[in-house]
Amino acid sequence: MTTRRDELAAAWIEVVSQTLAGRISRAELDQELHELYAALVEALRAGGLDASGEHYTEVRALLAELSRNRARQGFRPAETAVSLFALKRGLERLLDDGSADDVAAYLALSRLTDELGMFTVDSFAASREQIISSQAEELLELSTPVVKLWDGVIGVPLVGTLDSARTQVVMEKLLQELVDTGSAHAIIDITGVPAVDTEVAQHLLKTVVAARLMGAECIVSGIRPQIAQTIVALGIEFGDIVTKATLADALRHALRRSAQRAALSVGDAA
Repeated sequence: MTTRRDELAAAWIEVVSQTLAGRISRAELDQELHELYAALVEALRAGGLDASGEHYTEVRALLAELSRNRARQGFRPAETAVSLFALKRGLERLLDDGSADDVAAYLALSRLTDELGMFTVDSFAASREQIISSQAEELLELSTPVVKLWDGVIGVPLVGTLDSARTQVVMEKLLQELVDTGSAHAIIDITGVPAVDTEVAQHLLKTVVAARLMGAECIVSGIRPQIAQTIVALGIEFGDIVTKATLADALRHALRRSAQRAALSVGDAA
């Protein structure tokens, strides 16, 4: 692999380039695989065929980086693994004279390639899971906006299913916005929530209690007739929490309460 380095590396790059069908530039592919080839040769020289040994640390690091790049670029696991498994095609040139030593070397290198290929697949899967997790968190943030409706009034329009993870995001964003804006009223609008069960109701109640601890009054709006019937049938108690049928009703209530507070403040000052 040292004396025929350029030949074997070129054959490897050619196979990978054909497989990926131009989805990655030839210059980038050349750089990636030449670096990987050089690291592999150095590891073979220093540490033998133990793919998990310390001498293969750089090889594994390069494969992990390659896997992360392929995952970000939207490649499939098979397309990523071929970047290493295609090395076997290049190594077939070692069998030119068919000597027993060459065959033994080829088989040993094939086993090493298989081990490193499995490491590449595992690295790709871990990178893909991390990307999906990050995207899910970003979508969760975008799906729970907190908006300013009026001076001293903020709103959280919820759309879709409300679960524990999303409720936690709603609570955190709502409380932070109460601090940032100094708002005294918060409206949680569930018009876009398809169904309310005991779990969803408990999530809403926790959010309302958390807002109250911050000194803000919470109003739940968007209670449609079907949802109202479900809440009654489940025996869910909202206690003294203010509920309104529409966001407009909730906003009117909040503005009325704000005006009453303002009037009380003026009276106290007088």
